[in-house]
Amino acid sequence: MKTYFRLLSFAQPIARFAVPYIIFTVLGVIFNTLNLALLVPLLSTLFSTRETAVPVHKPESWWEVTDVMTYYAQLANQTYGPHTALQIVCGVIVLSVMFSNVFKYFSQRVMENLRIHTLLNLRKTVFDNVMNLHTGYFSNQRKGDIISKIASDVQVVQFSVTGTLQVVFKEPLQLIAYVFMLFAISVKLTFFAVLVIPISAFLISKIVKRLKEQATQAQQLFGLMISYLDEALSGIKIIKAFNATQDIKDKFHQENIRYSELGRKMARRQQLGGPVSEFLGVLMVAVIVLYGGTLILDNQSELTVPKFIGYIALFSQVMRPAKALTDSFSTIHAGIAAGERVLELIDEKPAIQDGPDAIHVQEFRESIRLHDLSFSYPGRQVLKSINLTIPKGKTIALVGPSGGGKSTLMDLIPRFIEADQGSVTLDGLDTRQIRLESLWSLIGVVNQESVLFNETIHANIAFGVPGATREAVEAAARVANAHEFIMQTEHGYNTNIGDRGVKLSGGQKQRLCIARAVLKNPPVMLLDEATSALDTESEKLVQEALNNLMRNRTSLVIAHRLSTIQSADCIVVLEDGCIVEQGNHAELMAREGLYRRLVDMQQFTEI
Repeated sequence: MKTYFRLLSFAQPIARFAVPYIIFTVLGVIFNTLNLALLVPLLSTLFSTRETAVPVHKPESWWEVTDVMTYYAQLANQTYGPHTALQIVCGVIVLSVMFSNVFKYFSQRVMENLRIHTLLNLRKTVFDNVMNLHTGYFSNQRKGDIISKIASDVQVVQFSVTGTLQVVFKEPLQLIAYVFMLFAISVKLTFFAVLVIPISAFLISKIVKRLKEQATQAQQLFGLMISYLDEALSGIKIIKAFNATQDIKDKFHQENIRYSELGRKMARRQQLGGPVSEFLGVLMVAVIVLYGGTLILDNQSELTVPKFIGYIALFSQVMRPAKALTDSFSTIHAGIAAGERVLELIDEKPAIQDGPDAIHVQEFRESIRLHDLSFSYPGRQVLKSINLTIPKGKTIALVGPSGGGKSTLMDLIPRFIEADQGSVTLDGLDTRQIRLESLWSLIGVVNQESVLFNETIHANIAFGVPGATREAVEAAARVANAHEFIMQTEHGYNTNIGDRGVKLSGGQKQRLCIARAVLKNPPVMLLDEATSALDTESEKLVQEALNNLMRNRTSLVIAHRLSTIQSADCIVVLEDGCIVEQGNHAELMAREGLYRRLVDMQQFTEI
């Protein structure tokens, strides 16, 4: 129940919905119960005439609801005649049904507004928290599972939890109204009937007992399927190139079968509840008819035939709210299971957050320093006591064998990951004392992988700078050597580039990323092998764009092709997480160390 009430907290302010819903539901239940109770005066009117009607006396208490209604029906019969009395009773029934459905409609409207409001708040909270998580979190999670929680699980919570809220209030109220009316007709018969109801509830509870466990497993399997689907769509070219289509199909199909089999088991239990409760309902009605009929035949009860028929009609409806409650318990298990997965994502706290005394920094004045910096992934140390200074306005290049820690070192500067030991300072201030958004505003990033969005070229360049003018975007594109190819596209800067920029070449995508960094105009640039995946012609254009970008700017560059960083102010050579050499190109070549060997090997390869 703790999970349920926590999920319900996303409906706040719930009073705005609860008050009108309670009013409409109570009125709807009253008129819905009267619809059946009015059968008693209707039958009394049909079975009597002005001449044969027995004089009636007004009941002493309003507790005897059916007797009161029968009194007025027979009074109308004696006063106006049976035809007029029948018309009056039928008119009252029609009005009662109309009011019942009107109030039912308004209560459903209120509940639908509550459902949508809850979904809005829940999905917003989940997505906001996911966006606040540190980048390292996503390295250990399946993207498909996260998508499943935000999309599918939230949807399940919406319909099960808020839907159950509707049932939990309305159906017990309707059940109480029916039982009240049954007692008003016959106390003795109702006491007998109430003894039978718990048997039905016990049998149905046994059926739905395992639904929560199965629902949790179903949500996990669905998240796994979404992960496989995402991987298949993202890597479709590689899959086809390696003739792995059938393997991927089999992998997905295997999980699909597991999910379907589990869904079949859950459906079997859920669907068993309806027939069982219906059978038990008919069985109970049959027992009541047998018992009540015996009382009437033996003249052992105050029941009349119209009352008894009305009683049977009311009792036959008692199982409907009881069945709705049973179904809601089946549904709530799926909702709670999905809700726990959603809350797990909401409760996930970013490992990297602003400190309580973090300050806002607006400019970069002197240098970035790395002091005794060490970092480890589980089971492997990547960086060991790194000391490095990046002066303002200088270009620092990181080179070395793969796995030496170059990308890790670069990620430590904007605090995408956190160092195990040591610190990174900006103008002498530890970056952990700077607000993350403030730190990121000073840094621009261009990665090896071009990250673009399914938007127009203009929107991609202006990403993160929503107020950017067309002139500013075009100027940034010119600096990035992108303006010419942009103007050759179908709609120029308004051309949609497709999912992840699929409509563009690798070099074109990279130049758009550079244009995006140019428009942001940060004082510090981090370039992670921005030309490594390009052909020679594209590399030349992109390198020119990068040179334009780095001009009069502090830059940290990870170089794949060493020829592109020969003009760097300082080249830092990393091997096994340690700085083994440091200096400009001429100095390092003269030392004939690791850098010289890397240059010679690359030149030999190019030859």
